[in-house]
Amino acid sequence: MSGYGKALLLDSSVWTRLIDGRLPDAERETFEAALAAGKLWTCPPSLLEMRYSARDSQDFALLAEELGAIPHAPLDAEAAAAGVTAQAELAAAPGISHRVKPVDLLIAGIAAMRNLGVLHYDHDYDTIAQHTSLSFSSVWVAPRSSIG
Repeated sequence: MSGYGKALLLDSSVWTRLIDGRLPDAERETFEAALAAGKLWTCPPSLLEMRYSARDSQDFALLAEELGAIPHAPLDAEAAAAGVTAQAELAAAPGISHRVKPVDLLIAGIAAMRNLGVLHYDHDYDTIAQHTSLSFSSVWVAPRSSIG
């Protein structure tokens, strides 16, 4: 078993809940299986968010080393442009707010360009997937509203 069955970019909303112990046991086991199978990926925007939580230089170095062992998808001009386009699409969609986090738009752009999904605990990814031309799987680490 490899967890989610496909390769997914890791959003900081999952990492935070994993690190602080809020991720329930079943979801943690699925996450760990996917990580061990090489099915979870990072990218520059998610790394920036996850490494931001380091308390000091020593903690940063340990965290950077741990995250550096995870497969990495680059942020290139095409993925960045896809995120910018998605923001404009959200702004043009009636009744939909374009005010999703810019980092989430970049992560979604990378996922769409690299044929990856996004593992998260953040409704922004559903909004992006449902109301823009970006094609990626929005995968909740746990059911929405089931954990803090």
